[in-house]
Amino acid sequence: MKEKSYSEIMKASVMKRIKANESFVLDLYVDMLISEIQLNTKKERLLTKIDKAIDERDQLLFLSLTEELKELNKQFGT
Repeated sequence: MKEKSYSEIMKASVMKRIKANESFVLDLYVDMLISEIQLNTKKERLLTKIDKAIDERDQLLFLSLTEELKELNKQFGT
């Protein structure tokens, strides 16, 4: 069995670290994308419920939903 030289071992090590970093960044990007989709979906649902509360002149529900929307925006910094 042929032994690898020191430089080959070092190159392989560097390549493993590069691939690990790329994988980490890709996973982070996917997590961010999923979070963004979830946020937008939740906001859209809340806005639809708020519109319905306005149409039905339900002030208590409106106030509750707008408070929930404020908290959601505060939580995600939007």
